[in-house]
Amino acid sequence: MNYSKQVEIRWSDLDPNFHVRHSVYYDMGASVRVSFLTENGLNTAVLMQNNLGPILFREEAVFKREIHFNDIISVNLVLKQCTATYSRWTMQHEIIKNGDIVCAIITVDGAWMDTIKRKLTVPPHFVTPAMDKIPRSEDFKWMERKS
Repeated sequence: MNYSKQVEIRWSDLDPNFHVRHSVYYDMGASVRVSFLTENGLNTAVLMQNNLGPILFREEAVFKREIHFNDIISVNLVLKQCTATYSRWTMQHEIIKNGDIVCAIITVDGAWMDTIKRKLTVPPHFVTPAMDKIPRSEDFKWMERKS
């Protein structure tokens, strides 16, 4: 199974050197993650009704190639690691141009938060089917959580 979305480069995404500015790469990853969750039943209405939201602890990009205005871009999503309850996770994106050139790799570490208590939480069971559908990386591993 593979999950990938095509992303359009806008004029406003460019920096003074006429290539995509660094923060746009992060926006692409976030957009693809939210699209996946929404397509799998975890839209904003469901999350708000259940006082649940994803949060990030770390977001890192490794930049490999420039992206220009006319490039065709796709962004994929894989799950690198997570706890058995999906309370904490690491996801990764490859940003690919023109079908086969990896331009960046974005890695995010995150968790679920109770938006009322403002504390980390184990997500309700309705989250599991969506998280189960995220494609696994080749080196996927389950994380152990002590508490």
